Amino acid sequence: MNALEQLRAALGDIVDTAPTALEAARRDQSGHAAPGTPLAIVHARSAADVQTVCRIATATRTPIVVRGAGTGLAGGANAGEGVIVISTLRMTAVHEIRADDLLAVVEPGIINADLNEQLAPHGLWWAPDPASRAISTVGGNIATGAGGLLCAKYGVVRDAVLGIDLVLADGRLMRLGHRSVKGVTGLDLASLVIGSEGTLGIVVGATLKLRRLPEGTPCTVTATFPDVRTAAAASAAVTAAGIQSAIMELMDPASLAAVATHLALPAFPAGSAQLTVQTDGPAAVEEADAVAAVLAAHDGTVQVTHDPAEGERLLAIRRSMHPAMAALGTTLIEDVSVPRSAMPAMFDEIARIEREFGIAIPTVAHAGDGNLHPNFIFEGDETPAHVWAAADALFRAAIALGGTLTGEHGIGVLKSRWLAEELGEDQWELQRQITRVFDPLGILNPGKVFADA
Repeated sequence: MNALEQLRAALGDIVDTAPTALEAARRDQSGHAAPGTPLAIVHARSAADVQTVCRIATATRTPIVVRGAGTGLAGGANAGEGVIVISTLRMTAVHEIRADDLLAVVEPGIINADLNEQLAPHGLWWAPDPASRAISTVGGNIATGAGGLLCAKYGVVRDAVLGIDLVLADGRLMRLGHRSVKGVTGLDLASLVIGSEGTLGIVVGATLKLRRLPEGTPCTVTATFPDVRTAAAASAAVTAAGIQSAIMELMDPASLAAVATHLALPAFPAGSAQLTVQTDGPAAVEEADAVAAVLAAHDGTVQVTHDPAEGERLLAIRRSMHPAMAALGTTLIEDVSVPRSAMPAMFDEIARIEREFGIAIPTVAHAGDGNLHPNFIFEGDETPAHVWAAADALFRAAIALGGTLTGEHGIGVLKSRWLAEELGEDQWELQRQITRVFDPLGILNPGKVFADA
C-alpha cells in the first residue's frame, strides 16, 4: 500500500483529502502559498495518532508538515506537493491545572484565549500574548517561539514552558523538560524545540509555566509625538528610567493613519506617532504616573486613564493594525528586533529605505522589547521584486544594529535565504546537523528554515 492507503487503513475518517481542505493547508496569513497539493490532512486526536502518521511517513519516506490554526506569518506551516499534514486542532484538552505549582499540562491545539479562560477561575494565566491570541494555538506558539504585547515584562513563550511532549519523525515519543521550577539535567532539549518550527518533531503536549493574575487595576497611558523618531526615543527613555510597563506599543504615522481610517476615528495630526503604555500590578498607578512624566518630558501629548474599559479601547487601536493593513492591499508583515536603545536608529533606517525604494512601510513596534513589524503593501498574490529588495535592505539594517531577522514570527520559508548571513556559515551548518540528528531522513517540514544558504 502507498502512504495514503496506509493512513486510511490505520486512521479511518480522520484522514481528509477534501480539495478545499488541502488548498487551505497550502497557505498561512503571510499570503504565501506552497507549490503543489498536499497528499492528505490527518486531524489528529491524540499523540498516538501522531505517532501512527510518523511511522507511516518514515516507512514511505513521505514528508510531514504539522499545522495548528494557520496564523503564521512566515510560511512555516504551509504544506506543498505530496505532504502529509498533521493538524493538531482537535487536540485541545487541558489535562491538569496546578495552582500550587503554577503549571498546566495541555495539548497543542488549544487556543491561547481559550486556555486563559479556563485558567482565570483559578486566578492564573499563561502570559504570552501574541496579537493572534484569539485564534492562535499553544502548539503554534511553541513551534515559532511566539511573543506579543506583554513580552517586555512577562517574557516570550520560551520563558513560559517547562516541558514538551515531542513525537520524533520515526514515531518515538519523547518527554522533554520537567515540572519543577529548576532543572538542569543534561541538555535543555525542551528549549531547543521551542522555535524550531516543526523541524525537530511534533509537539503533542506541553507543561506550561503559569503566573498568578496581576493584582489591582491596569492603567493605560497614551501619548502622541510629532514624529516617530521622537516617539522611539521616548520609549527608550521609559526603559532607561527603570519603569517596568506591561505593554509599550509604538505606531508610526502611516500605521496610525491607516488604523484611524479603518476604525473611523478622528484623524491624528499629520506626521504624528503614538505610544500606548499599560502598567499593571499593585504599583500600576504610580508606574503610570512615572511613565506619563517621562513621555511628557520627551515632547509627548499625554493622556492617562485608570478605567480598564477605556484602556482596552485605547489598546484596540494598536490591535487593529492587521485588518487596517489588509484593507490597503496584500501585506508582507515583517518582524525584526533590535536592542531597545537602537529603536530610533532603526526607524531612521526604515525612513531611508522608504526613500530609496519609493515605498511606504507602515511600522508598529513592541517598543518595550525592541521588536518592530514593518509592513510592505502591494497588489496581487506574489511579492514584487522591489519589495523583496527593500525587505533585504531592512533585514541587513537590523542585523547591523545588533538585531535579528525575527523576534517572534520565525524563519519559515520567507526568511530562509537570510538565515546564514545572521548566523554565520559555521553555526548555520551546525544547526542543520542538529536537525539531522532528530530527523535523519529529512521528512519534517522540508524546505523550511534551513532550505537556502
